[in-house]
Amino acid sequence: MIVTIKDVAKEANVAPSTVSRVISNSPRISEKTKKRVREVMEQLGYHPNFQARSLAAKSTQAIGVIMPNSAFHAFQNPFFPEVLRGISTNAHTNKYGIYLSTGSTEDEIFEEVTSMVQGRRVDGIVLLYSRVNDKTMKFLQEADFPFTVVGRPDENEERVTYVDNDNIFITKQITNYLIKLGHKNIAFVGGSLDFVVTIDRLNGFKLALSEAGIPFNDEYLVNEELIKENGKKAITALMNLQSPPTGLVTQDDLIAYEIISHLEDMKIRVPDDVSIVSFNNLLLSEHSKPSITSVDIAIYQLGFEAAKCLIEIIKNPDLLPRRITIPTKIIERKSCANNKNIPM
Repeated sequence: MIVTIKDVAKEANVAPSTVSRVISNSPRISEKTKKRVREVMEQLGYHPNFQARSLAAKSTQAIGVIMPNSAFHAFQNPFFPEVLRGISTNAHTNKYGIYLSTGSTEDEIFEEVTSMVQGRRVDGIVLLYSRVNDKTMKFLQEADFPFTVVGRPDENEERVTYVDNDNIFITKQITNYLIKLGHKNIAFVGGSLDFVVTIDRLNGFKLALSEAGIPFNDEYLVNEELIKENGKKAITALMNLQSPPTGLVTQDDLIAYEIISHLEDMKIRVPDDVSIVSFNNLLLSEHSKPSITSVDIAIYQLGFEAAKCLIEIIKNPDLLPRRITIPTKIIERKSCANNKNIPM
């Protein structure tokens, strides 16, 4: 037997409209009445039809979460489950569901977002990346559709609400960490220049070198495509340079972990021969051998704040765009040591 809103109203001795207002948590209903109605709902096993309510209110009570590639590939990187944990925590608190993207290419992502917006399948969207010349972000701006971004927008950032770390500042800091250990031959490994986070981190890296009077060496720049294509070959070529690097700044802990494995095969010791720093402070960075010095970028908080900002925009479309900067922290471990070739 299906329990209806009328059944709940009769048992609680209130009008059906009162039950409806309790479900929507209306401030017009006293806490005493809300408690009684909710107890009756639980006793009778009544579950509100939120889909029908959404149609009536022209709201889906769902937010879209767009990843830079398919969920299959994204979930291979522990960053995404953690940022999604932050998003889902805030969404659950505000009674929003999550609609995950499945597109694996830039065009597929664009088509999926277009369908979400035009079909009104979600009330707003969180982009978990910021791509250079991103047509998806431009579409959302032109459609005046609620969205937030995890990452600094490539352009018009003053018109977009986004949540990010200060990637230039923290990469300058982590590079200076290696410089203070006596390293001058420092490589930047991983990351695609299609994404703003890589551009910002590379700029922070170059800034640290410049201020220390160390020239930037193009040979010490190894991009993500080379690592994905053949990581071992890319690292072997880097370490076989006439003046190989003694320090590596890597884009994330997964890349750092892979590099340590390749270096071990080459009989190059970390940190005795090469020091490595990274980003994200994932669990594997702590349990890697050696454990990896990594920047904790507060992944959960990035997701939580992005969802919080989005829901605020959905509820109040006239809010001015904001930048939320999430603090970072360098976690020192055992992957770095003084450069043995430099007197300290």
